[in-house]
Amino acid sequence: MGCQFALDDFGSGVSSFGYLKNLPVDFLKIDGEFVKDITSNPVNYAMVKSINKISKVIGKKTIAEYVEDHETVDLLAELNVDYIQGYVYSRPAPINGSL
Repeated sequence: MGCQFALDDFGSGVSSFGYLKNLPVDFLKIDGEFVKDITSNPVNYAMVKSINKISKVIGKKTIAEYVEDHETVDLLAELNVDYIQGYVYSRPAPINGSL
């Protein structure tokens, strides 16, 4: 059918890694709580790096949530995160395109 699936807020639950082998998803959306401070918080950086690395090993693409500045974009690019989502490029907008 051509559909793809994303697992949202990955990393927010302690058992998330256990589900990865069995879930038929194409993308993992890395929880924004880890992403938003990766430039200044070494623990958050390590979490994003780990989630992204494991995702690559099992053949999943990653999406980082809550990307709010270009410094974060650059760091995520260094980590080879596939996609970003956040205010750095666009604010949320209505479906019909009018504000």
